[in-house]
Amino acid sequence: MKKRGMMVAQVAATYIGTVVGAGFATGQEIVRFFTVYHVWGLLGILLSTFLFIWLGTKMMVLSHRIKAYSYQELNVFLFGRTVGTVVNLFVLVILFGVTSVMLSGTGSIFQEQLGLSYQLGIILTILLCYMVMLKGLKGIFMVNSLVVPLMLLFSLVVLVSFGWLGIQQSVGGGFQLFQEGELLGQGKWLASALTYVAFNLAMAQAVLVPLGKEIEDESILKWGGIWGGIGLGFMLLASHFALLSFMPEALQLDIPMALVIKDIGWFLLFLFLLVVYGEVFTTLIGNVFGIARQIHQVVLLPEKWTFIMILLSSFVISQVGFSALVSYLYPFFGYMGLFLLLFLIVKKQPQ
Repeated sequence: MKKRGMMVAQVAATYIGTVVGAGFATGQEIVRFFTVYHVWGLLGILLSTFLFIWLGTKMMVLSHRIKAYSYQELNVFLFGRTVGTVVNLFVLVILFGVTSVMLSGTGSIFQEQLGLSYQLGIILTILLCYMVMLKGLKGIFMVNSLVVPLMLLFSLVVLVSFGWLGIQQSVGGGFQLFQEGELLGQGKWLASALTYVAFNLAMAQAVLVPLGKEIEDESILKWGGIWGGIGLGFMLLASHFALLSFMPEALQLDIPMALVIKDIGWFLLFLFLLVVYGEVFTTLIGNVFGIARQIHQVVLLPEKWTFIMILLSSFVISQVGFSALVSYLYPFFGYMGLFLLLFLIVKKQPQ
């Protein structure tokens, strides 16, 4: 029973760690997808949490039942062979792009937050990633089991420190909007929430699909998906309520969470840096693992050389810079993810 509980926790932690990235920890994603809509952003987070629980779990269970080695088999199952092949190419581009973004993000953390070399941050991250990759899914489990509790601790500290004012603003603002008959707004919060979930699940399939195949007990996948979705929802809510207290100033910053931590002290600042780097790194290793699984379907390369090829290619792309990559790649990824989301919703699960 204890071992089963540990496996559920590992699946949940891996789900959370794969979804969150640099934009999550810095507050950039949360502000732009949710907090900008105030009380409607709260509705968007609740919807996103439900979709993460439902569709993340469904993705793993589907993969388990069709015995998918990589996301290639899942997409062929969802879309058919012809369209699925095209989708797989798009997903491969997405994963390479986001992997490069994450690598570039680690360089920015070293340069802007620690005063060290941009290239040093990237090179050290590549070496660390390679070491984890050699251990396969066990390595991913290990890293997420260490990093995700830190993420949850940081979210809890932020919620306790700043969340109450944001909660008051949400409740008060929601009551006022209800009185004015404007609770549903213009629907932008709904499109934003759907795009957010779609983009993140499109990336997360790189890990969730092979995870579904490797875990023999389907109930572990179901509970892991449920708790992973709940964990993501809690982290979104904590950051949303904290950042709501600093609107509209938070909209002007590349790192909105800097407003939250600036007067807290060295401990929260140190925890924040660990969380930012950890969130970037967990997304990075998940993407590299997914790309390697896809490449092995086509080219029979030794595993270690596959990892080296992926990391070196991403290193070259990362030289474009973090901001430029995010600006051009992320909107395209979001629309691509909506296509996946729709088919994942309507597809029936095999028995």
